[in-house]
Amino acid sequence: MSDVIVIGAGPAGLSGAIASAKNGLHVTVLDEFIKPGGRLLGQLHQEPSGEWWNGMKESERLLQEARNLNIDIRCGVSVYNLEKDEKLWNVHSNSGTLSAPNVLVATGAAEYPIPVPGWTLPGVMSIGAAQVMTNVHRVQVGSKGIIIGANILTFAILNELQLAGINVDRIVLPEKSPISGKAGDPEEVLKTLLHAAHLAPSPLLRIGSQFMKNDTLRKIGINFYPKNGMKINGTPLQLRKAAVEIVGKQQVEGVRVADTDVNGKVIPGSETIYEADFVCIAGGLYPLAELAAVAGCPFQYLPELGGHVPCHSETMETPLEGLFVAGNITGIESGKIAMAQGTIAGLAIAKHFGKGSGTIDQQLKRAIQQVRTVREHAAIQFNPEIEKGRGKMKEIWETQYTNQSGQKPHKRIG
Repeated sequence: MSDVIVIGAGPAGLSGAIASAKNGLHVTVLDEFIKPGGRLLGQLHQEPSGEWWNGMKESERLLQEARNLNIDIRCGVSVYNLEKDEKLWNVHSNSGTLSAPNVLVATGAAEYPIPVPGWTLPGVMSIGAAQVMTNVHRVQVGSKGIIIGANILTFAILNELQLAGINVDRIVLPEKSPISGKAGDPEEVLKTLLHAAHLAPSPLLRIGSQFMKNDTLRKIGINFYPKNGMKINGTPLQLRKAAVEIVGKQQVEGVRVADTDVNGKVIPGSETIYEADFVCIAGGLYPLAELAAVAGCPFQYLPELGGHVPCHSETMETPLEGLFVAGNITGIESGKIAMAQGTIAGLAIAKHFGKGSGTIDQQLKRAIQQVRTVREHAAIQFNPEIEKGRGKMKEIWETQYTNQSGQKPHKRIG
């Protein structure tokens, strides 16, 4: 029997498994994909320092370290239930039930689907799917495409598609509706994108964006936003155009796009069809936390973290004894943050077992500081108010889930 079962072999899961195994614990990692690495597998970008972040190489490094520590990694395993008896967590999967006193849930994030008429046509995909097809499977998703939805993830993957020689013709917004919400509101989208303006390709855009953070100036800016958009690495970003339908008979042939007013309302009679043979829908990311919910973990809705997240401490433990979380399940951030959080969780689990030769508290302290350091130096944040969200969660934990001595009020397992 394992000491720890890790659900998810992405950056958080692998890092957590490694930290636990380094402290003498027997670890099993489960993942439904055919190979370990999670979202790391599709990531490829150049950082402000000029260095390239190659997620596939990073996942290979983590995998090799895990193998050297004799961590049992099982791919193609889907976990569908997580429940606890008196002392053990029972992890139910398509290949049977495994049990352990501690479980780390590192299931990552999923993409928000934004339904657009015609989205069931072959050639329509989420932007994350386009990233995986391009960077993992080396499959060209098409020759000329349109992205529906403008957010930080859009621009990160746009660059990766361009590096692969794929032509993205334009970026437009989804039609504004109760489902698309802020994703269809030009001013709200602009407000979000301004937080990544320091990465803009021209000095003029970078300087101008500082003025646009003023509410009044931003409203003026969206009023006078160019009809043909502003180019991002050669691809027009058209905040005043909305996709009303994806057209085609047997596959994608184009997108019907309409002009909008400053509030995102479609202007009648302004529709145009732009040709395309593929479409990416970019709705953003949310924490994939269903397993923690099934386990009975309490949740908190924190939009600064991306939505509903399981309640957790700085050491990644939940109110449920022996259940830990790490990575994007706790809030949408980068792969580097996920790795750092996984390390914290792995060390915290080791501490529960009395491991660490008296140095575990110091290791945990350094690991927590590492998360803060990585966050401070992050080039972009998927959610601009991430620090505010983390602060809220810390306050919730300290006021609701610790006693007067600052300790969790339940009995330790291990």
